[in-house]
Formats: sequence, structure tokens, C-alpha cells
Amino acid sequence: MAPRPLRGLVPALFGSLSLFLSLPGPVWPQPSPPPQASPPPEPHPCHICRGLVDSFNKGLERTTRDNFGGGNTAWEEEKLSKYRDSETRLVEVLEGVCSKSDFECHRLLELSEELVETWWFHKQQEAPDLFQWLCSDSLKLCCPSGTFGPSCLPCPGGAEKPCSGYGKCEGEGTRGGSGRCDCQAGYGGEACGQCGLGYFEAERNTSHLVCSACFGPCARCSGPEESNCLQCRKGWALHHLKCVDIDECGTERASCGADQFCVNTEGSYECRDCAKACLGCMGAGPGRCKKCSPGYQQVGSKCLDVDECETEVCPGANKQCENTEGGYRCICAEGYKQMEGICVKEQIPESAGFFSEMTEDELVVLQQMFFGVIICALATLAAKGDLVFTAIFIGAVAAMTGYWLSERSDRVLEGFIKGR
Repeated sequence: MAPRPLRGLVPALFGSLSLFLSLPGPVWPQPSPPPQASPPPEPHPCHICRGLVDSFNKGLERTTRDNFGGGNTAWEEEKLSKYRDSETRLVEVLEGVCSKSDFECHRLLELSEELVETWWFHKQQEAPDLFQWLCSDSLKLCCPSGTFGPSCLPCPGGAEKPCSGYGKCEGEGTRGGSGRCDCQAGYGGEACGQCGLGYFEAERNTSHLVCSACFGPCARCSGPEESNCLQCRKGWALHHLKCVDIDECGTERASCGADQFCVNTEGSYECRDCAKACLGCMGAGPGRCKKCSPGYQQVGSKCLDVDECETEVCPGANKQCENTEGGYRCICAEGYKQMEGICVKEQIPESAGFFSEMTEDELVVLQQMFFGVIICALATLAAKGDLVFTAIFIGAVAAMTGYWLSERSDRVLEGFIKGR
């Protein structure tokens, strides 16, 4: 095959250079965004109003000893009224009531600013409690302590001692909530005024109740001892003032599957799976089987695996049996592989030369590279080792090699892997 003219070498060099420049840069993994935290629950309007009033009162304390700041304080207070009740002081206090990031406080202050001014100039004497006057009576956002709901009803146990002092009244102090008592551990009842399940009255008087824990399985008791039980928890039976564990596995109370067995526990039971060798069982292991599973046989008191490979179970040439737990499988003998249901001998592929699969165009490119290397080498020798020509020679060889490999990279890689 005659080589093509060398005029194809220059396009080859430029093609390899453009290919190199067009290669994409490295792709760096981007960090995954942090998980989004759930937004905090919005505060109740009553709590916002209480915070506003508390901040207002702190501002009053901060400005207690202030004055107008002029040169003649006595004249200013005589002619311009007292600083203590002045509009100047009110403005100074209101400027510091809400922090810059507290949007709820700013919104409430904007809605209630006229009411605050009314209280400041006209209502302070008759209603000295700003929280009661603003948040409860005027804006109707809050209720007095110990009450709840739109009508400010008393909590269970009374407004003076809600939930008998042993729980928390839902919605207390606000215009919302159900008023239900969330009792402390050991206490129960609508108003937390009695001992809860598993506790007994250790001490009680007109204002005080102490509840202590019963003995383990006792639901109700008269004291802390094992023999003080009056009622038992689920899974236990009362016998002579003691709670005795019920063996559900020995009664009809247990409900386990056909391939499970029952294990009694304190106050309950568990269902566990039978051994693989069993069809139904009375306990753990192959020695507690009611009947053996297929692939197993009774040997003494146990169900043991049957070795099916002891008999001829794999028909067909070049097959062999492999025993498994409770069964077997047929596989091809060593040196054979499965094809269309039969075992055929594996063919070892013959090795081929590195250039055996080259196309005609690839051979032409390789010839052009060879002639280019010769020309560059001659030019370098003619320049007597000049560094410029040497650099050109090395660059040309690298460019042509890169171009050739880019045209043939897949087959080259496959050839190296297969040892061609």
C-alpha cells in the first residue's frame, strides 16, 4: 500500500493541537447543600405582647434618673412639665423596646402605639399595670395567670393553683388552648389531684400530695412492697396481693404463625421463627421440629440436610452437582460454561498482533507520523543540536502521537488490557 503525500502531516499536527485544546477541564464535585432546618414555631401573640411590655418597663428603669439634658433643668421642668411623664421620655423608651431583628415586636408596637400613648398620658394612675391594661384588657391577647381561652376561664384545679400545682394548664395566660392539664410523672386525674397509674399516696394533706411508685408490675397499690398490689399491669395476674407473670405460651393468649414458636417474657411474649429444617416447631433448633422441611430428613431427634449429590441428579454432559442447605443445584464442570441450557467447553481466544485491527486510514496516519519524525530529526541534526529545533522536534512528535492515539484510543486501551 503506497503512502499518501506528506501534505497530510500539517493538518494532522493542527488536528491534534485543536483536540488537546478542546479537552474539558476537570469536573470537581460540588458539596451538597446543608439540610434545611424546620422553621421554629411562631410565638403566641400574648407572649409577644408580654415581651414588649417587659422591654418597655426596662426602658423606664433605664431612664429613671434622666432629664431633658439642657442647662437649666429646674426651669425646663417648671415650664415644659416633668421629664418623668414627658413625651421626650416616652419616645426614648419606645426607641429601644424592640430589637432590630424582632419583626413581630415591631409589628405589634406599630399596631398598639396609640394605645401606649393613651396609657402614658391618661391611664397610668388608674391602671399602673401596663401588661394588664394593654395585653389583656385592650388588645385581648392574654388572660390573667391561671386562666385560659377566649373568655379567660379558670384552669382545672382553680386559677390560684392550676392543675393542683402538679401539672401545666394548656393555654394558661393566653386566649387560646384547651385548658387540659398535663400532669407530672406520678400524678393523674383531670386536675392532677390524685396519683397516677403505678403510684400510691405516700402523703396527703389539704394542700400537699406526695405520690410514690408501686412495686414493678403493680398498676395500683397500697404501698411500695410486692405484696401491696391491688391491680396488675397487662400480662400479669393478681394472686394473694402479688402480681404473677402470665405464661401466654402455655395458654391460648399467644398468637404466633405456623412456622414460629412462642417465648414467654415478663408481662408479654415473643414469636420467633423456626429453624429452616422445620415445618412447624416447638422451640429453637432442628431438634424441636414437628415435621421436617423438604430437603431434610429425620435423623434421631433432629432434621438434617439431605445430600442430593450422592445420587445422579444432574443429567447432561459436563455437569456436576453442588449440594446446598435443603437442596442442590447443577453447575457446569470446570472449563465449561452454560450456553442455551447445555455446558460447552470454553474457547481461549488466540492472541493477535497490536496492529492487526488497524484500519487503512490509521496506517496512513502512522506513516505520516513516521516521515514527520524523520524530517524533524534531520532538521535537528542540521542545526547541530540547536535548542530551538530540538524543542520543535519534541513538540512535533508529541502532537503527532497525541493525534494518533486520539483516533485510536479505544482500540489501544482494549489491546493493552487483552495483552495484545
